[in-house]
Amino acid sequence: MKNILLLVHDDPGQEARLETALDIVRALDGHLSCLDVTPNPFLVNNRFFTLNDTVELLNQYDSEATNKGVITDRLSRDDVSWSWTDVDGDIAEAVLAAANFADLIILNRALEDYPLSDMRGVASRVVAHTHAPVLAVPESAERFEFDRALVAWDGGASAAAALRAAVPLLALAQDVEIFHAREDEAGLEASLAVSYLARHGVEAVSRVIDGSGTRADLLIAGECEAWGADYIVMGAYGRGRLCETFGGVTKRMLGDSKLPLLMSH
Repeated sequence: MKNILLLVHDDPGQEARLETALDIVRALDGHLSCLDVTPNPFLVNNRFFTLNDTVELLNQYDSEATNKGVITDRLSRDDVSWSWTDVDGDIAEAVLAAANFADLIILNRALEDYPLSDMRGVASRVVAHTHAPVLAVPESAERFEFDRALVAWDGGASAAAALRAAVPLLALAQDVEIFHAREDEAGLEASLAVSYLARHGVEAVSRVIDGSGTRADLLIAGECEAWGADYIVMGAYGRGRLCETFGGVTKRMLGDSKLPLLMSH
């Protein structure tokens, strides 16, 4: 996990994304790839410009140019390897186009009271259409805490993919819990996830509960609060009944989670 792709855009979630990215790049001795996206109403909506569109686009260009100056000046005085790319267009499409060589993509889970960039929708689209893991952080995050990682396990392929992708971060954790809210006998046992991590030098414990009758996102949130998790690793868009659980849960967690979500599909 060396190439960290960061969405740069002048919105209330940018500082949380940037601080999280810098913490991870430093911890993993990686490279920060900054993708500065200016939404273009013509490219996004495939329609003719109006005068209002033109004024809005010029305002966005001015805002992003100012934002770029601030961020690049800050990075030039930091101790991390970084690069910068400017793109016009739809945010999710721009991130997906840049994701081929990303080991981790950093977005927001949602932005409160900021309708111009639907970050929950962006993160949902990106995680559904790329093989790279997505780390979606709350806009209130001030730094990324590595110590306690909770893996939301359902025994499916997406959960396994998220677990594999998260190994470099899990290796930095002091405590890792594989949390399995079991609803049936299908899927891989949580103990197999514990064994897999052990082969990578990551010590983990498993906790299996009966998850019938309660929404998975509520069970995950309750376990995180009780256990004191710093971030969550989870698969997105799962299997069978869990398609609703981890499909619907993906969007609910992106909307409501108080913790960073590392997701893979």
